Amino acid sequence: LYNMRRITLDALQENFLHIISKEWMLVTAGTPGHFNTMTANWGGTGFLWNRPVVFVFIRPERYTYEFMESNEYFTLSFLGEENKAIHKICGSLSGRDIDKIKESGLCPLILENNQITYKQSRLTLECKKLYDTMLNQKNFTDKVPLGQWYGGTHGNLHKMYIAEITGIWIKE
Repeated sequence: LYNMRRITLDALQENFLHIISKEWMLVTAGTPGHFNTMTANWGGTGFLWNRPVVFVFIRPERYTYEFMESNEYFTLSFLGEENKAIHKICGSLSGRDIDKIKESGLCPLILENNQITYKQSRLTLECKKLYDTMLNQKNFTDKVPLGQWYGGTHGNLHKMYIAEITGIWIKE
């Protein structure tokens, strides 16, 4: 598969606190013929229900939300800090209005289970949705993030998706 190789969870040696917050990621959902991607840097990894999992947050007004809702799988692609220009396009422009793949120069790759990653990706996690829920303002025990990130010009509350990591791919 181009220059990507599947690895096991035990071979994964990443600091996800660092790469999600500093490197960022592309969240991609859909089918090879119809998909969308967006930049994200809110999320994480862990172990839940005896499975390795990721959790990501998507606002309902984002175009990618439609694809997350209608598909069982999605990918998280980490492009490296050298690809911030791609992240800026995929994080500031909507796939409803432009062809993000063309505008950003991304080169899609189709993984074994028909999920999408990119030739530029140094690490890709294939993810199967297990659980989702809308954040609820009454459940914020610390109200600072609620006022800082929601309402006014910030937008609606996010939906949280918890997904099992079903495949890990790295660039060779």
